[in-house]
Amino acid sequence: MTALEVEKRVGSRWIGLLSLANLGLWMGYFGPLQVLLPNQIEDIAGDSKTTALGIVTGLGALVAVIVGPVAGALSDATTARTGRRHTWIIAGALIGAAGLVALTGVHSILGVALGWCLAQAGLNVLQAGLNSIVPDQTPVNQRGLVSGWVGLTQSIGVVAGVVLVTVVGGGYVVIAVVVVALAVPFVLATRDPLPATPTRFALRGTFTWHGGDFAWAFGTRFLVQLGNAMATLYLLYFLRDKVHYENADDGLTILIIVYTVATVLTVVIGGVISDRTGKRKPSVIASGLTMAVAAVLLAAWPTWTGALTAAVVLGLGFGVYLSVDQALITQVLPTAEDRARDLGVINIASSAPRSSARPWRSPWSRIWAATRCCSAW
Repeated sequence: MTALEVEKRVGSRWIGLLSLANLGLWMGYFGPLQVLLPNQIEDIAGDSKTTALGIVTGLGALVAVIVGPVAGALSDATTARTGRRHTWIIAGALIGAAGLVALTGVHSILGVALGWCLAQAGLNVLQAGLNSIVPDQTPVNQRGLVSGWVGLTQSIGVVAGVVLVTVVGGGYVVIAVVVVALAVPFVLATRDPLPATPTRFALRGTFTWHGGDFAWAFGTRFLVQLGNAMATLYLLYFLRDKVHYENADDGLTILIIVYTVATVLTVVIGGVISDRTGKRKPSVIASGLTMAVAAVLLAAWPTWTGALTAAVVLGLGFGVYLSVDQALITQVLPTAEDRARDLGVINIASSAPRSSARPWRSPWSRIWAATRCCSAW
Protein backbone atom coordinates (compact mmCIF):
# COMPACT_ATOMS: atom_id res chain seq x y z
CA MET A 1 0.00 0.00 0.00
CA THR A 2 1.35 3.43 -0.87
CA ALA A 3 0.91 6.59 1.11
CA LEU A 4 -1.02 8.22 -1.71
CA GLU A 5 -4.37 6.34 -1.70
CA VAL A 6 -6.74 9.06 -0.38
CA GLU A 7 -9.22 10.39 -2.96
CA LYS A 8 -11.99 12.25 -1.09
CA ARG A 9 -11.25 15.96 -0.66
CA VAL A 10 -11.49 17.58 2.77
CA GLY A 11 -13.67 20.62 3.36
CA SER A 12 -12.84 24.16 4.41
CA ARG A 13 -14.10 23.48 7.95
CA TRP A 14 -11.65 20.60 8.36
CA ILE A 15 -8.78 22.71 7.02
CA GLY A 16 -9.74 25.62 9.28
CA LEU A 17 -9.84 23.51 12.45
CA LEU A 18 -6.56 21.79 11.54
CA SER A 19 -4.97 25.19 10.97
CA LEU A 20 -6.16 26.42 14.37
CA ALA A 21 -4.68 23.36 16.07
CA ASN A 22 -1.37 23.99 14.28
CA LEU A 23 -1.54 27.64 15.29
CA GLY A 24 -1.66 26.59 18.94
CA LEU A 25 1.27 24.24 18.35
CA TRP A 26 3.48 26.98 16.86
CA MET A 27 2.50 29.47 19.55
CA GLY A 28 3.60 26.85 22.06
CA TYR A 29 6.98 26.63 20.34
CA PHE A 30 7.67 30.25 19.44
CA GLY A 31 6.11 32.21 22.30
CA PRO A 32 8.72 30.76 24.66
CA LEU A 33 11.57 30.59 22.12
CA GLN A 34 11.26 34.16 20.91
CA VAL A 35 10.71 36.01 24.17
CA LEU A 36 9.97 34.07 27.36
CA LEU A 37 12.97 31.72 27.41
CA PRO A 38 15.56 34.35 26.32
CA ASN A 39 14.35 36.83 28.95
CA GLN A 40 14.07 34.21 31.68
CA ILE A 41 17.55 32.85 30.98
CA GLU A 42 19.05 36.34 30.77
CA ASP A 43 17.68 37.07 34.25
CA ILE A 44 19.28 33.87 35.56
CA ALA A 45 22.58 33.67 33.64
CA GLY A 46 23.41 37.32 32.89
CA ASP A 47 26.40 37.58 30.56
CA SER A 48 26.35 33.82 29.99
CA LYS A 49 22.83 34.01 28.57
CA THR A 50 23.74 32.94 25.03
CA THR A 51 25.51 29.78 26.13
CA ALA A 52 22.79 28.96 28.65
CA LEU A 53 20.05 29.44 26.07
CA GLY A 54 21.92 27.18 23.66
CA ILE A 55 22.21 24.46 26.31
CA VAL A 56 18.53 24.61 27.30
CA THR A 57 17.20 24.60 23.75
CA GLY A 58 19.76 22.00 22.70
CA LEU A 59 18.53 19.60 25.39
CA GLY A 60 14.95 20.30 24.32
CA ALA A 61 15.88 19.52 20.73
CA LEU A 62 17.44 16.21 21.71
CA VAL A 63 14.22 15.26 23.49
CA ALA A 64 12.29 16.19 20.34
CA VAL A 65 14.56 14.04 18.18
CA ILE A 66 13.67 10.99 20.27
CA VAL A 67 10.02 11.70 21.07
CA GLY A 68 8.86 12.59 17.54
CA PRO A 69 9.47 9.21 15.86
CA VAL A 70 8.39 7.24 18.95
CA ALA A 71 5.12 9.17 19.19
CA GLY A 72 4.54 8.66 15.48
CA ALA A 73 5.12 4.91 15.74
CA LEU A 74 2.77 4.69 18.73
CA SER A 75 0.17 6.67 16.80
CA ASP A 76 0.39 4.25 13.86
CA ALA A 77 -0.25 1.35 16.24
CA THR A 78 -3.05 2.97 18.25
CA THR A 79 -6.48 1.27 18.21
CA ALA A 80 -8.22 3.35 20.90
CA ARG A 81 -11.79 4.46 20.37
CA THR A 82 -10.65 8.05 20.80
CA GLY A 83 -8.87 7.75 17.44
CA ARG A 84 -5.44 6.88 16.09
CA ARG A 85 -4.30 10.50 15.72
CA HIS A 86 -6.80 12.31 17.97
CA THR A 87 -5.59 10.39 21.02
CA TRP A 88 -2.06 11.67 20.61
CA ILE A 89 -3.11 15.18 19.63
CA ILE A 90 -4.90 15.61 22.96
CA ALA A 91 -2.18 13.83 24.94
CA GLY A 92 0.51 15.99 23.35
CA ALA A 93 -1.37 19.21 23.97
CA LEU A 94 -1.85 18.38 27.66
CA ILE A 95 1.76 17.27 28.21
CA GLY A 96 3.09 20.31 26.36
CA ALA A 97 0.87 22.60 28.42
CA ALA A 98 2.09 20.95 31.63
CA GLY A 99 5.70 21.60 30.62
CA LEU A 100 4.98 25.25 29.84
CA VAL A 101 3.21 25.77 33.16
CA ALA A 102 6.17 24.14 34.93
CA LEU A 103 8.47 26.86 33.54
CA THR A 104 6.59 29.59 35.40
CA GLY A 105 8.66 31.24 38.10
CA VAL A 106 11.68 28.93 37.71
CA HIS A 107 14.97 30.58 38.76
CA SER A 108 17.59 27.98 37.82
CA ILE A 109 18.98 26.82 34.49
CA LEU A 110 18.38 23.19 35.48
CA GLY A 111 14.73 23.91 36.26
CA VAL A 112 14.26 25.75 32.97
CA ALA A 113 15.91 22.89 31.08
CA LEU A 114 13.65 20.28 32.69
CA GLY A 115 10.50 22.30 32.06
CA TRP A 116 11.43 23.00 28.44
CA CYS A 117 12.26 19.33 27.81
CA LEU A 118 8.81 18.33 29.09
CA ALA A 119 7.18 21.01 26.93
CA GLN A 120 9.19 19.84 23.90
CA ALA A 121 8.11 16.24 24.50
CA GLY A 122 4.43 17.18 24.59
CA LEU A 123 4.54 19.56 21.65
CA ASN A 124 6.31 16.96 19.51
CA VAL A 125 3.65 14.38 20.37
CA LEU A 126 1.03 16.94 19.32
CA GLN A 127 2.93 17.68 16.11
CA ALA A 128 3.20 13.97 15.27
CA GLY A 129 -0.57 13.61 15.40
CA LEU A 130 -1.32 16.77 13.43
CA ASN A 131 1.20 16.05 10.69
CA SER A 132 0.18 12.44 10.09
CA ILE A 133 -3.53 13.14 9.85
CA VAL A 134 -2.95 15.20 6.67
CA PRO A 135 -1.88 12.27 4.43
CA ASP A 136 -4.44 10.10 6.25
CA GLN A 137 -7.35 12.19 5.01
CA THR A 138 -6.14 14.54 2.26
CA PRO A 139 -5.72 13.59 -1.44
CA VAL A 140 -2.45 14.41 -3.20
CA ASN A 141 -4.00 17.10 -5.41
CA GLN A 142 -5.21 19.02 -2.33
CA ARG A 143 -2.11 18.75 -0.15
CA GLY A 144 -0.51 21.91 -1.52
CA LEU A 145 -3.55 23.91 -0.41
CA VAL A 146 -3.58 22.25 3.02
CA SER A 147 0.20 22.64 3.32
CA GLY A 148 -0.18 26.34 2.51
CA TRP A 149 -2.76 26.97 5.22
CA VAL A 150 -0.90 24.86 7.77
CA GLY A 151 2.37 26.56 6.81
CA LEU A 152 0.75 29.94 7.25
CA THR A 153 0.03 29.08 10.88
CA GLN A 154 3.77 28.74 11.53
CA SER A 155 4.36 32.38 10.63
CA ILE A 156 1.18 33.61 12.30
CA GLY A 157 2.09 31.52 15.35
CA VAL A 158 5.32 33.47 15.73
CA VAL A 159 3.44 36.77 15.58
CA ALA A 160 0.60 35.64 17.82
CA GLY A 161 2.98 34.15 20.38
CA VAL A 162 5.16 37.25 20.56
CA VAL A 163 2.21 39.66 20.62
CA LEU A 164 0.52 37.60 23.33
CA VAL A 165 3.66 37.85 25.45
CA THR A 166 4.93 41.38 24.71
CA VAL A 167 1.70 43.31 24.08
CA VAL A 168 -0.98 41.43 26.01
CA GLY A 169 1.42 40.47 28.77
CA GLY A 170 0.74 36.75 28.75
CA GLY A 171 3.20 34.23 30.13
CA TYR A 172 3.75 30.48 30.06
CA VAL A 173 0.35 29.70 31.58
CA VAL A 174 -1.51 31.70 28.94
CA ILE A 175 0.46 30.03 26.14
CA ALA A 176 -0.33 26.63 27.68
CA VAL A 177 -4.08 27.38 27.74
CA VAL A 178 -3.96 28.46 24.08
CA VAL A 179 -2.22 25.23 23.01
CA VAL A 180 -4.96 23.07 24.55
CA ALA A 181 -7.87 25.34 23.61
CA LEU A 182 -6.94 25.37 19.91
CA ALA A 183 -6.34 21.60 19.71
CA VAL A 184 -9.61 20.50 21.30
CA PRO A 185 -12.05 21.79 18.59
CA PHE A 186 -10.29 19.79 15.85
CA VAL A 187 -10.48 16.59 17.90
CA LEU A 188 -14.14 17.07 18.86
CA ALA A 189 -15.42 18.18 15.45
CA THR A 190 -13.59 15.86 13.02
CA ARG A 191 -13.47 12.12 12.42
CA ASP A 192 -10.42 9.91 12.92
CA PRO A 193 -11.29 6.41 11.66
CA LEU A 194 -9.05 3.50 12.58
CA PRO A 195 -7.30 1.57 9.79
CA ALA A 196 -8.53 -1.91 8.86
CA THR A 197 -5.15 -3.36 9.79
CA PRO A 198 -3.28 -1.30 12.42
CA THR A 199 0.50 -1.36 12.56
CA ARG A 200 2.25 -3.20 15.37
CA PHE A 201 4.53 -1.03 17.49
CA ALA A 202 8.19 -2.04 17.49
CA LEU A 203 10.69 0.26 19.16
CA ARG A 204 13.54 -1.35 17.24
CA GLY A 205 12.21 -0.15 13.89
CA THR A 206 11.12 3.30 15.06
CA PHE A 207 14.10 5.17 13.62
CA THR A 208 14.12 3.38 10.26
CA TRP A 209 15.85 5.49 7.60
CA HIS A 210 14.89 5.67 3.92
CA GLY A 211 17.10 6.99 1.14
CA GLY A 212 16.21 8.55 -2.20
CA ASP A 213 13.55 11.26 -2.24
CA PHE A 214 12.94 10.80 1.49
CA ALA A 215 16.57 11.69 2.22
CA TRP A 216 16.48 14.72 -0.09
CA ALA A 217 13.31 16.01 1.59
CA PHE A 218 14.93 15.52 5.00
CA GLY A 219 18.07 17.42 3.98
CA THR A 220 16.13 20.32 2.49
CA ARG A 221 13.99 20.77 5.58
CA PHE A 222 17.04 20.48 7.86
CA LEU A 223 18.91 23.29 6.10
CA VAL A 224 15.91 25.62 6.02
CA GLN A 225 15.02 24.96 9.65
CA LEU A 226 18.64 25.40 10.73
CA GLY A 227 18.46 29.02 9.62
CA ASN A 228 15.07 29.36 11.28
CA ALA A 229 16.33 27.95 14.57
CA MET A 230 19.33 30.25 14.65
CA ALA A 231 17.17 33.31 14.12
CA THR A 232 14.48 32.18 16.55
CA LEU A 233 16.96 31.71 19.37
CA TYR A 234 19.12 34.80 19.00
CA LEU A 235 17.13 37.51 17.22
CA LEU A 236 16.16 39.23 20.46
CA TYR A 237 19.80 39.33 21.57
CA PHE A 238 20.84 40.54 18.11
CA LEU A 239 18.51 43.53 18.33
CA ARG A 240 19.75 44.41 21.81
CA ASP A 241 23.48 43.81 21.44
CA LYS A 242 24.26 44.41 17.74
CA VAL A 243 21.61 46.73 16.35
CA HIS A 244 21.18 48.45 19.74
CA TYR A 245 17.49 48.94 19.12
CA GLU A 246 16.02 51.05 21.91
CA ASN A 247 13.28 48.57 22.82
CA ALA A 248 14.29 45.14 21.54
CA ASP A 249 10.96 43.50 22.48
CA ASP A 250 9.04 46.03 20.38
CA GLY A 251 11.55 45.73 17.56
CA LEU A 252 11.14 41.97 17.58
CA THR A 253 7.37 42.34 17.29
CA ILE A 254 7.71 44.73 14.34
CA LEU A 255 10.07 42.42 12.47
CA ILE A 256 7.78 39.44 13.02
CA ILE A 257 4.74 41.32 11.75
CA VAL A 258 6.59 42.54 8.63
CA TYR A 259 7.86 39.04 7.95
CA THR A 260 4.42 37.47 8.44
CA VAL A 261 2.68 39.91 6.10
CA ALA A 262 5.21 39.05 3.40
CA THR A 263 4.75 35.33 4.06
CA VAL A 264 0.97 35.59 3.77
CA LEU A 265 1.36 37.02 0.26
CA THR A 266 2.88 33.78 -1.05
CA VAL A 267 2.14 30.88 1.28
CA VAL A 268 -1.41 29.93 0.24
CA ILE A 269 -1.19 30.89 -3.44
CA GLY A 270 2.05 28.92 -3.70
CA GLY A 271 0.27 25.78 -2.50
CA VAL A 272 -2.62 26.24 -4.93
CA ILE A 273 -0.22 26.68 -7.86
CA SER A 274 1.74 23.55 -6.93
CA ASP A 275 -1.54 21.55 -6.72
CA ARG A 276 -2.58 22.68 -10.18
CA THR A 277 0.78 22.03 -11.80
CA GLY A 278 1.52 18.90 -9.78
CA LYS A 279 5.12 20.10 -9.32
CA ARG A 280 6.66 20.92 -5.94
CA LYS A 281 10.42 21.09 -6.68
CA PRO A 282 10.41 24.39 -8.64
CA SER A 283 8.79 26.11 -5.67
CA VAL A 284 11.41 24.71 -3.28
CA ILE A 285 14.25 25.93 -5.53
CA ALA A 286 12.74 29.40 -5.95
CA SER A 287 12.13 29.76 -2.22
CA GLY A 288 15.70 28.74 -1.38
CA LEU A 289 17.20 31.30 -3.75
CA THR A 290 14.95 34.05 -2.38
CA MET A 291 15.85 33.25 1.24
CA ALA A 292 19.54 33.28 0.29
CA VAL A 293 19.10 36.83 -1.01
CA ALA A 294 17.67 37.81 2.39
CA ALA A 295 20.72 36.35 4.13
CA VAL A 296 23.10 38.28 1.87
CA LEU A 297 21.15 41.50 2.47
CA LEU A 298 21.46 41.23 6.22
CA ALA A 299 25.10 40.14 6.13
CA ALA A 300 26.00 43.20 4.06
CA TRP A 301 23.57 45.60 5.78
CA PRO A 302 23.34 44.67 9.51
CA THR A 303 21.15 47.61 10.56
CA TRP A 304 17.54 48.10 11.53
CA THR A 305 16.66 49.11 7.96
CA GLY A 306 18.54 46.11 6.64
CA ALA A 307 16.67 43.83 9.01
CA LEU A 308 13.31 45.19 7.84
CA THR A 309 14.27 44.74 4.18
CA ALA A 310 15.53 41.22 4.79
CA ALA A 311 12.29 40.41 6.64
CA VAL A 312 10.23 41.23 3.55
CA VAL A 313 12.45 39.24 1.17
CA LEU A 314 12.68 36.29 3.51
CA GLY A 315 8.93 36.27 4.14
CA LEU A 316 8.21 36.04 0.42
CA GLY A 317 10.63 33.16 -0.02
CA PHE A 318 9.72 31.29 3.14
CA GLY A 319 6.03 31.55 2.29
CA VAL A 320 6.64 29.68 -0.96
CA TYR A 321 8.62 27.02 0.90
CA LEU A 322 5.93 26.52 3.54
CA SER A 323 3.28 26.20 0.84
CA VAL A 324 4.86 23.02 -0.55
CA ASP A 325 7.00 21.62 2.27
CA GLN A 326 4.44 19.37 3.96
CA ALA A 327 2.80 18.42 0.67
CA LEU A 328 6.13 17.35 -0.81
CA ILE A 329 7.09 15.33 2.26
CA THR A 330 3.80 13.42 2.36
CA GLN A 331 4.45 12.33 -1.23
CA VAL A 332 7.82 10.71 -0.43
CA LEU A 333 6.57 8.55 2.46
CA PRO A 334 7.24 4.88 1.63
CA THR A 335 4.03 3.36 3.09
CA ALA A 336 0.69 4.38 4.52
CA GLU A 337 0.93 2.01 7.48
CA ASP A 338 3.98 3.71 9.01
CA ARG A 339 3.45 7.28 7.84
CA ALA A 340 3.33 8.83 11.33
CA ARG A 341 6.57 7.06 12.29
CA ASP A 342 8.28 8.21 9.08
CA LEU A 343 6.96 11.75 9.54
CA GLY A 344 8.40 11.63 13.05
CA VAL A 345 11.78 10.72 11.60
CA ILE A 346 11.64 13.45 8.98
CA ASN A 347 10.53 15.96 11.63
CA ILE A 348 13.95 15.47 13.22
CA ALA A 349 14.98 17.84 10.42
CA SER A 350 12.92 20.48 12.21
CA SER A 351 13.93 19.73 15.80
CA ALA A 352 17.61 18.77 15.41
CA PRO A 353 18.68 22.21 14.10
CA ARG A 354 17.72 23.70 17.47
CA SER A 355 20.61 21.80 19.05
CA SER A 356 22.96 23.09 16.32
CA ALA A 357 21.98 26.75 16.64
CA ARG A 358 24.84 27.81 18.90
CA PRO A 359 26.76 31.08 18.81
CA TRP A 360 29.90 31.07 16.69
CA ARG A 361 33.17 32.42 18.10
CA SER A 362 35.23 32.31 14.89
CA PRO A 363 36.16 35.32 12.69
CA TRP A 364 33.06 34.47 10.64
CA SER A 365 30.74 35.10 13.60
CA ARG A 366 29.31 38.33 12.23
CA ILE A 367 28.27 36.70 8.98
CA TRP A 368 26.65 33.84 10.88
CA ALA A 369 24.92 36.28 13.21
CA ALA A 370 23.45 38.04 10.16
CA THR A 371 22.31 34.71 8.71
CA ARG A 372 20.65 33.80 12.01
CA CYS A 373 18.49 36.89 11.86
CA CYS A 374 17.07 36.51 8.38
CA SER A 375 14.57 33.73 9.01
CA ALA A 376 11.76 32.52 11.28
CA TRP A 377 10.68 35.85 12.78
